Amino acid sequence: MIAKRISIVLSLLGLLSACGGPGESVDVPDAQPAAATSADIGDHVVHFSAQSTDQLPPEVARAYNIVRSKNRAMLNVSVLREADNSSVQANVTVEAVNLTGQLKNVAMRELIEQDAIYYIGDLPVANRETLNFEISITPDGTDTPSLVRFQRQFYTD
Repeated sequence: MIAKRISIVLSLLGLLSACGGPGESVDVPDAQPAAATSADIGDHVVHFSAQSTDQLPPEVARAYNIVRSKNRAMLNVSVLREADNSSVQANVTVEAVNLTGQLKNVAMRELIEQDAIYYIGDLPVANRETLNFEISITPDGTDTPSLVRFQRQFYTD
């Protein structure tokens, strides 16, 4: 009986020592900061998001003619004037490229709801696909486009 207890205790100590102790180097990845969702472009702020369309409530998808699917992503862009935090119209074009260099077409369309203006577009995505988005924004009243770049990875499984 004592030999069995000693064997169990030694086994547990062996397992605990394998976990590492104070001062030992353990390869634990650093937490990554949340990705940016807005960018300052002078007199305007651009807000953007990309998500799978299956996350949209069915009534929202239906209202805006968006196909809900885990294999489709939606990009949402809005442009606000910094001075009064109001929505402004803009010329918004988007290029999305995956890590293998494949260009994904994203046709953006304008949605106006009361005082809010949104630009949305959707595109197909594969599981674990990472897309680099480049958004060109020219707010009304400006001549020079600004570029906003961000990256997102999508999970479909």
